[in-house]
Amino acid sequence: MKDTLYKTIRDFDRGNMLTRLLDFPLQIEDARRIGEEVFLPKYKNFKKILFSGLGGSAIGGDLVRSYLYLKSPLPILVNREYILPSFVDNQTLVFISSYSGNTEETVSSYREAKKKDAKIIVISSGGILKDLAKKDKIPHIQIPSGFPPRNALGYLSITPLVILNRLIPIKDLDEEIGESILILENLKEELKPETPIPKNQAKRITFSLFKKIVIIYSASLNFDCCATRFRAQIAENSKQLSSVNLFPELNHNEIEGFRNPKFLSEDFVVLILRDRGEPLNIKKRIEITKRIIEKERIKIKEIFSRGEKLLAKILSLIYFCDFISFYLAILNRIDPTPVERIEYLKKELAKK
Repeated sequence: MKDTLYKTIRDFDRGNMLTRLLDFPLQIEDARRIGEEVFLPKYKNFKKILFSGLGGSAIGGDLVRSYLYLKSPLPILVNREYILPSFVDNQTLVFISSYSGNTEETVSSYREAKKKDAKIIVISSGGILKDLAKKDKIPHIQIPSGFPPRNALGYLSITPLVILNRLIPIKDLDEEIGESILILENLKEELKPETPIPKNQAKRITFSLFKKIVIIYSASLNFDCCATRFRAQIAENSKQLSSVNLFPELNHNEIEGFRNPKFLSEDFVVLILRDRGEPLNIKKRIEITKRIIEKERIKIKEIFSRGEKLLAKILSLIYFCDFISFYLAILNRIDPTPVERIEYLKKELAKK
């Protein structure tokens, strides 16, 4: 297989997405620092946690929720709406997360959280939300500007995670962040453009996804955020459609859908995000599902997480898939950074 990726990156990566991708391990470290150093009010007696955001700013909340599913004594929900759930009250800790600080839906949810007297923490690089938080004397976490929101995942996940650790201690979090950084640094060397195809699994998988409709599967427990993130990255970076479903839910419906239309079977690739420590009942489901899908002559690819602890496993899958979405953009001969249709929609919405 000829490695056309390395030579053509400079022709299409005009927005310099690759540099941001390679710097992700450093961003994790910086995000931890911000979370440790920022001033926090003495928020106590909250019984619920809500993240409110959209797109790249919401996926950080998904990561926190997935990671803390079996760790947090409090329920955690991610809100992607203009309005908040009715349960939000003065006993709810609400993270208002918008990288730009100007996201229309998130600004609306901030105002509602304030009316409900929730305990609010705003995370943004500036914008309207920073001004509102300053005026209302609400804590604002300043994160670095200049990124596409999807490239600021470290700041939008690790920073609030460290803040939560200061409010409701999370066992071994600092150790897990340290392991995650080491795993990501090693992955970077393995997956970077200079690493040739035989030693670079991200490149090999990318070629198998080229000109295909990608169906992304993962376990719902702990790893749903990885699948959701990958779908979004394929859309924003690669400008290509994909779909997501989760084990065990997909075994109760989607596996029947592979029967038709049969003429499209060669246009699909199923990519399963896996963990070697996955529960035996999920492992058995995955293996049976693979047999069902293979009977329809649909190709299946798998990516396994890296690391010993859960946070490293989650971040390693996300990082691996980010490289794939970047390489897929290059194969599609497009710059992964611009999101012209998203920007067009925002401008149209902003018109009176």
